Amino acid sequence: MQNRNLTIGELGRLTGTKVETIRYYERIGLLVEPGRTAGNYRTYGPEHLNRLSFVRRSRDLGFSLEQIRVLLDLSDDQDRSCEAIDAIARQHLTEVERKIADLQALRRELNSMIDRCHRGTVAECRIIEALSPHDVH
Repeated sequence: MQNRNLTIGELGRLTGTKVETIRYYERIGLLVEPGRTAGNYRTYGPEHLNRLSFVRRSRDLGFSLEQIRVLLDLSDDQDRSCEAIDAIARQHLTEVERKIADLQALRRELNSMIDRCHRGTVAECRIIEALSPHDVH
């Protein structure tokens, strides 16, 4: 793949990215617009593959598109301190830990609702009761 150009479909298959998502990343500037063939087809090189792989991995880890944009901008300056990159990762980790805490609380609540279920009729269902508004006026 060193010097081989890729079609958008090939790039998508290699990175597990839908064609429309690749086009979207181009429109918002996360991917540099590719060159075109004589027939006006997009043609992608190794730099597109590397950058899109970075974006996909970052998205898989839950980074926002804006965080990814900043990470990409920072990564372009190889001599720069990685302090700003570390700060973004720490901020993201804090958010992930908050979400985990929220999910654990949700799990406890759902387990509690299920434990109160007596498997009778819907009229006496504790899950429906817990989900229903208590006092609507």
